[in-house]
Amino acid sequence: MGLRAAQTGGAIGIVEASVPPGGGPIPHTHATEEETFYVLGGELEFLNGDQTFIAGTGDLVHIPRGVRHRFLNVGFHTAKLLFIYTPGGAEGLFLEGGDEPRPGVQVENWGPERFDDRILGLFDKYGVAAAPDPE
Repeated sequence: MGLRAAQTGGAIGIVEASVPPGGGPIPHTHATEEETFYVLGGELEFLNGDQTFIAGTGDLVHIPRGVRHRFLNVGFHTAKLLFIYTPGGAEGLFLEGGDEPRPGVQVENWGPERFDDRILGLFDKYGVAAAPDPE
């Protein structure tokens, strides 16, 4: 499921995602959009700036633009969530770089090994900047 910025005059972009246990993106920031997550099912550990917390089914997490964040599935089952971008545009990263769901096939993990040159190139294309842990 997805709603592209092109369908909303750039106002909003929405992507539904499945995140297997242990999966999640590297810490990153968005320069031009805010990101809101709605947890449809499961349990995810979020980093929002310097704060780390657990969000579960029915929780909303809002990340202002420019704030370092990530999530990690710390549960035992695949988590489902909506990514909501305002304004829209960054959803293209997942729609272009993500995997098509296949019935009966486990979702591939998006751990650090997944962030290769192709995905990092999509980061550049969609205005996302990797933001590793400060040393």
